[in-house]
Amino acid sequence: MGDQDSASSLPPSSTAITGNPNPEPVIPASLKFLITNIKNLLPHPLTTDNYAIWRTQILQQFSATGYVAHLTGDVSPPLADNQPAYTAWKLVDSTLISALFSTISPSILPYVINAYSASDVWLILERRLQSSCRSRVLQLKNELHHLQMKNLSMQQYLTQVKTIVDNIAASGSKVDPEDIILYTLNGLPAAYNSFKTYIRNSSVLADLDSLYSLLCSEEIYVNQKYSHSLAPR
Repeated sequence: MGDQDSASSLPPSSTAITGNPNPEPVIPASLKFLITNIKNLLPHPLTTDNYAIWRTQILQQFSATGYVAHLTGDVSPPLADNQPAYTAWKLVDSTLISALFSTISPSILPYVINAYSASDVWLILERRLQSSCRSRVLQLKNELHHLQMKNLSMQQYLTQVKTIVDNIAASGSKVDPEDIILYTLNGLPAAYNSFKTYIRNSSVLADLDSLYSLLCSEEIYVNQKYSHSLAPR
């Protein structure tokens, strides 16, 4: 009798609550957090231009919430004859697919709309976009190599340099700081030849921030020199 009383005081199991030996699976709290916040965590949807940075951000978020194995395929679905486990896995995977879709631009979505799993979405995007990403990096590096200041102000010119370098980084590559300095100097007009010679022959290589500051100061000097050359004598 005492055993019966103590047993009746235990909290009921989910089966007892529902009266169903195979209760409906519940979306885990970590997954709810992911699907609720993913568009805030990744404000820029996937396009052909930002695949590398999108991929990195998705991996970070899925790793933080414990679902990265669904992307990489390291977790396999349970056998279909284990119906409760398979149903729970399928619920999670389908929800992850929806989360991924919400971060993909309309132009890319048709590639993956018929994917059967989160890992399938991941592989399709990798096959489709990695080569485009490499092509874009080559294009951007070529733009950087041939960029010229021409009639731009120094601030405008340096902003263009930075924009290209940032876009290269967003495409999953990088440019060595020494190469950025070289390309920046190469794009300067002839009025800056003495400055270019000074930087190239300097025993201490300027970092990018210092170079940009020096260039802005040099622009003032060049403009003053040009104004004096035009002044009547």
